[in-house]
Amino acid sequence: MRELTGAVVLAGRSAQSRVVFGPHETNLGAGRSLSDRHVAYYERRAAGGAGMVVTETASVLASDWPYERAPLAAACGPGWAATAAACRPYGALVLAGLGHSGSQGSSAYSQEPLWAPSRVPDVVSREMPMEMEQGEIDSVVGAFAASAELAVASGLDGVEVNAGQHALLRQFLSGLTNQREDAYGTDRAALLLEVLAAVRERIGDERILSLRLSCDELAPWAGITPEAGVELARRIAPEVDLLVVVRGSAMGTAATRPDAHTDPGFNTELCRSVRGAVDGRCAVVLQGSVVDAEQAVRALSDGVADLVEMTRAQIADPELVRKLAAGHADRIRPCTLGNQRCQVRDNRNPVVSCIAEPRSGYETQDRPVEGADGGASRGGRPVLVAGGGPAGLEAARVLALRGHPVRLVEAADRLGGSLHLAARIPGRERLARLAHWLTAEVERLGVTVETGTRPSAAELEAAAATGGLILATGSVPGPHDYAVHDGAAVLDVAEVLGAPDPASTLPEGPVAVYDTVGDAVAVGVTELLAAAGRSVTVITRDQVVGTQLAITGDLAPANSRLQQAGVVQARRSVLREVHPGHVVVTDALTGVRTEIPCAALVHCGHRLPDPGTAAPAGAVPAGDRVAPRTVYEAVLEGRRAALAVSGADAATALPVGPPAPVRAFQVVS
Repeated sequence: MRELTGAVVLAGRSAQSRVVFGPHETNLGAGRSLSDRHVAYYERRAAGGAGMVVTETASVLASDWPYERAPLAAACGPGWAATAAACRPYGALVLAGLGHSGSQGSSAYSQEPLWAPSRVPDVVSREMPMEMEQGEIDSVVGAFAASAELAVASGLDGVEVNAGQHALLRQFLSGLTNQREDAYGTDRAALLLEVLAAVRERIGDERILSLRLSCDELAPWAGITPEAGVELARRIAPEVDLLVVVRGSAMGTAATRPDAHTDPGFNTELCRSVRGAVDGRCAVVLQGSVVDAEQAVRALSDGVADLVEMTRAQIADPELVRKLAAGHADRIRPCTLGNQRCQVRDNRNPVVSCIAEPRSGYETQDRPVEGADGGASRGGRPVLVAGGGPAGLEAARVLALRGHPVRLVEAADRLGGSLHLAARIPGRERLARLAHWLTAEVERLGVTVETGTRPSAAELEAAAATGGLILATGSVPGPHDYAVHDGAAVLDVAEVLGAPDPASTLPEGPVAVYDTVGDAVAVGVTELLAAAGRSVTVITRDQVVGTQLAITGDLAPANSRLQQAGVVQARRSVLREVHPGHVVVTDALTGVRTEIPCAALVHCGHRLPDPGTAAPAGAVPAGDRVAPRTVYEAVLEGRRAALAVSGADAATALPVGPPAPVRAFQVVS
């Protein structure tokens, strides 16, 4: 791991490691300024060993307002200065992300037309942009230069110019969006070269100039192909110090930051080709779901890249580099690549976080629970944790870190609970890593673990009487809102996923999967059964299958996979009756009845807290015992319960309800 954790010099500036924490949307801003939450968020990664931190991409012009809390470079000076001051003592370099989203922006906030190289409507928003004339082009060049000057005047080590996803500069580079007949169409790289030259003039050679460049738009019929991307990189390399190789365009936004359906390190071969082409004229960064240290080390040793961007990995574990350097790679909290809490660009405006580490994004509200050595002195009162799923495991881990003797009792034969079931779903296999990590941590911290048993009522009462009982006993299937006739086969999805061979639990014949939630579960079990050769119909009340997958970016890919697998989709359908051999659905709008052949129905519905364990007075519930939801809520509430039992003020130590007011770093005249 030494090569990954060793120092690297760029433009005469030394970074403490070759690991980059890249730019990404956070929704941590106060208006369009960087906030104290931004600073704490970046400082935590610098303290954890990140060699370079690139701040959230700031728009260089006020009219470019792509999402509500999108930073504006002109308002970021004080925040940049505070970030540099916070990160510099740890040896991390800080760059300002600079960009303009062009036709991939939004007119909802600015109330102004979108800018673009040509009048080509965006494939996502369908909005028609205005075609930029020379005046607008000049203003973009000037704005990049002025923003870069402000960044370095604020004490930053340089800037990163965005010509990747959501970037006007990439739109000028691509035949998909640039259909001009002037000099900017004849040479599509002309604007990018002008911007880089203007920025370099303002920041000088002593500051780092980085470029995030899409080298594959995933649209080979007209866009930037890998071959064209390599040639473009060869041409651009002398103008920059650092080149971050990315892929994606408006034609494939989900592919830019995919979930675990796409293998980690998906840009490896593209990056290898680019690095070979630039031939040492600039340093090259590998980006693209690099979340495992072994893969990052291999990329450096194999000559794929000079640095590695591990953004989601450091959201999951801000201490990643420090743990590697200390020889504790096994203690790194895994990234599950689910995009469930770290992808925030949706209509809910959520704050960035992580299902495995809920403190991420909430550094100013959630105090740390462990010391620098990962442990705490003993002396707290004993605590009994009933239930060894994600909530119980996290509660036991936090309690042990705070010095409590902990006894963890789980009815099943192994710890991890529903994480192991969820890991059976295609694209969610990495959830098993989280179960293994939590299990290993409670064992390392000396928690007494008992599986295959339940605590007695007397033990529960005794623990509750001393304020030392956490109930994290999971959930059971909720009620059905349809009629089930004698002889009909209805199985809960947990029964199917819990079987050694899920398809073998079902009788021969066609299968129906009923989805009332719209998340990854029904889509995943449908894929699993279809891959086993079963004829499957998925039934949903929604207009599309898996509607909640829009949040993680998997909605379109999931529906494409279902179609390719030959799955029949009964959309806008309400399940009314289950009979031996068929089910009856009605159209959600018209009420028209339809019979669908079905030898067995798999129910993928909401669940209810398990009533099997009575809650004595004084018990603290956690996870599904409170209300069955996602892994994020289970882990978060496990921590809250532990802090409540430990005596911490959980209401202020952890995020509860809306985020607390944040302070923007603004210049007051």
